[in-house]
Amino acid sequence: MILLLLLLLCFISYSGSSTEPVSGIKGGTVSLSCGSEDREIVHISLISVLEILPVCVKNCSGRVFKEGSCDVNITDLRLSDAGKYILHVYYNNDQTELERQILKYHLHIHDEISVQKGEDLELDVLLINADKVERSSSSGWTELWTRGHGVSSDRLTDRDETLIIHEFTVDDTGTYRVLDSDNEVLITVTVTESILDWKGNLSDTDEDDTDDTEHRHYWMLPVGLTVVLLVLLVLLVLAAVVIYRRRHRDYLKGESFSSVRVSTGTS
Repeated sequence: MILLLLLLLCFISYSGSSTEPVSGIKGGTVSLSCGSEDREIVHISLISVLEILPVCVKNCSGRVFKEGSCDVNITDLRLSDAGKYILHVYYNNDQTELERQILKYHLHIHDEISVQKGEDLELDVLLINADKVERSSSSGWTELWTRGHGVSSDRLTDRDETLIIHEFTVDDTGTYRVLDSDNEVLITVTVTESILDWKGNLSDTDEDDTDDTEHRHYWMLPVGLTVVLLVLLVLLVLAAVVIYRRRHRDYLKGESFSSVRVSTGTS
């Protein structure tokens, strides 16, 4: 608790300096650039609202590591990574004196979720620095949850760090955003509806029509072939009927001619 208060005090102390906006995709990587390539870097410290993040400088396998002179990369982004950061860069100046550079960043995370109709939509976005959650509508942004007041509808539930929308409908699709107390966007989530495709698998309704077109090609081929075969079969049957009738007619004519000859000979 004391550490958290100290971190908040640290952010308040530097609230007057400019902040660089940085955006990333959940699961992706972002780079916090320091812009000090020619300096002799001695130490780097990265601070978030929640903790002091250790920055790996060599043989790194963690999520936060230094790249180049003093840029800091954060990999495998999580929604909980969204928010403000302060980067302290300690370096030697021309007089070999230790100096400190302070840089501020605001990290905005994007995510996409696809939900099947009737299921619950769970948004893990109620972070400690989240102040409200809104959804885009035809009339603007509608508040779904605010800190201190909770949810705005009986269809909504907030549990731990999750906002739950029960019995998802197509009207729930769209863009959701999470804002902090400064009204800056922390997280943006695009929600679409999932349906069962022709293979029985879940598919996103917002995907392009390529798969549907290929599907139509696949089923049109056997259908077209079946129609052609049926037409050929009908033609063969008609041809057989015509040939049979002609042969039968010729046979009857032959029988009639033979009867006439026999009758004439007898006379």
